[in-house]
Amino acid sequence: MTLLAAKALLTLFVVMDPVGLAPVFVALAGGRPTADQVRMARRAVRVAGGVLLAFALFGPALLEYLGISLDAFRVAGGLLLLKIAVDMVFAHRERETDEEKAEASLREDISVFPLAIPLLAGPGAMTSVMILTAESRDVPGGFFIVLGAVVVVLLLAYAALVLASRLARLLGRTGVNVVTRVLGVLLSALAVQYIADGVLDFLALAVG
Repeated sequence: MTLLAAKALLTLFVVMDPVGLAPVFVALAGGRPTADQVRMARRAVRVAGGVLLAFALFGPALLEYLGISLDAFRVAGGLLLLKIAVDMVFAHRERETDEEKAEASLREDISVFPLAIPLLAGPGAMTSVMILTAESRDVPGGFFIVLGAVVVVLLLAYAALVLASRLARLLGRTGVNVVTRVLGVLLSALAVQYIADGVLDFLALAVG
């Protein structure tokens, strides 16, 4: 139980990267009144939470309906997370396309797009929640442990968004890149573990 909680917290924190999100938020909403920034941060966290809850509730059932095994999803998800991790390590992680950035700059309210999706609840977070939820089936109260981890990381993300200007000034661009690179290394290890677990289970089934 404790292991699942630690794994869920670490995985979601690394994938969502609240520290790295702070300067992005400053760039998108730094010129707006503080009250508007807080309102957008609050709404973004609520929307992202709803999206991740939907994936936690219906993700495993969707995989089962489509005939996709958890092992296959582990390997696919691990490859996706590994790609994200490599981008984080080399500090050229793109959470949105140039077209999305241009559209975001023209929006009065960026809370749903691009803040909630894809910055908070992106492909990596969705994939991680589905894998963690599926793995939690054998742990008593595992589903609620994963949901608790989602809530904790979203609260940390909310704090990072509200304090984004101060956090960006405190760490500076270099500091943010250092934190993001360290998180990228951790995420790469988690991604390789997902891939290894999936491949080993495939081999066990083949041998058995």
